[in-house]
Amino acid sequence: MTYFDTHVLAWAYAGERERLGAAAARAIQEGDVMASPMAVLELEFLHEIGRLKPHASMVVEVLAGEIGLRICDLPFHIVARLGIQENWTRDPFDRLIVANARAADAALVTKDDRILRHYPRAVW
Repeated sequence: MTYFDTHVLAWAYAGERERLGAAAARAIQEGDVMASPMAVLELEFLHEIGRLKPHASMVVEVLAGEIGLRICDLPFHIVARLGIQENWTRDPFDRLIVANARAADAALVTKDDRILRHYPRAVW
């Protein structure tokens, strides 16, 4: 199972697969792609501020059909407890997306340098 960071979900939806790193391409081929509910919320915020045209629900629906994307259903209290420990960032999205991957003991595909430095299972 491999989690995708928000920007990776947006690029995959937009068909910009050439922007994705090797780890994302592998996860798509293996059909084992997950997203944190926090990444879905961040997609919706990006829509609301005009940086992403479709609603988050459309992105999730399309990617579920195209690459088998699933939304993680781990209990929020578990993710939040781990998120408290991600004190290397003030970004609540990053904290909870990383915590969600950590709770699942999974890789997280991201191009974010800070996440790559602080989460040992982060890959690009």
